[in-house]
Amino acid sequence: MNTFNKLSNMSTNSVTVSPKLTARQQQILELIKAAIANTGAPPTRAEIAVTLGFKSANAAEEHLQALARKGVIDLISGTSRGIRLRGDTLRSVNESRMQQFTLPLQSLAQMVLPLIGRVAAGSPILAQEHIEQTYHLESSLFAKQPDYLLKVRGMSMRDVGILDGDLLAVKQAKEAVNGQIVVARIGDEVTVKRFRRTKGMIELLPENPDFQIIVVQPGESFEIEGLAVGLIRSSVFM
Repeated sequence: MNTFNKLSNMSTNSVTVSPKLTARQQQILELIKAAIANTGAPPTRAEIAVTLGFKSANAAEEHLQALARKGVIDLISGTSRGIRLRGDTLRSVNESRMQQFTLPLQSLAQMVLPLIGRVAAGSPILAQEHIEQTYHLESSLFAKQPDYLLKVRGMSMRDVGILDGDLLAVKQAKEAVNGQIVVARIGDEVTVKRFRRTKGMIELLPENPDFQIIVVQPGESFEIEGLAVGLIRSSVFM
């Protein structure tokens, strides 16, 4: 059962209501926090509407606007997942996501993952020369077991919480469905973006309005290297 289905079973009475928020607003805030903690991305308006039984995404938008006015979230135009937590709410989610990495390693069922740094043009992403080091991590941290960690470069995925220097957990794959965050190779470059395929076109979408959508041109060298299945904040290992 996914995050959104789990939350659809939650009654209003089971939510701890902040003095600043109505019960429904608090419920939507908890949904957003859970989605980010579990998937790394906020829900879309449509997902909120389906989860909470609204008749349309417009009803979800009205509640999101109210949360934004109360200073709990920021709404980012131009993206379906343009919801960003603010202040203490964001810190609490980040802390809950990072606590899992503070347990003593000797007590964990471990997996060993190579960390991939910069990828040389034309060479396999798991080539030995790309591996900077290896990490021993708890095998239950990810819903799908990754094959490697990729060091994130830049801030093009900032608005879904993927920041410069973070370690993205990646499962090798050659196919993706719309909306998944992928590691893709275009020509000689490897990039992390959200995947979207339309009729006759592939687009790689940033989650930061300062960056442009990448359109894969006909005949251009393109390959999916893997799917994002988790994230480790770089500060965990500092």
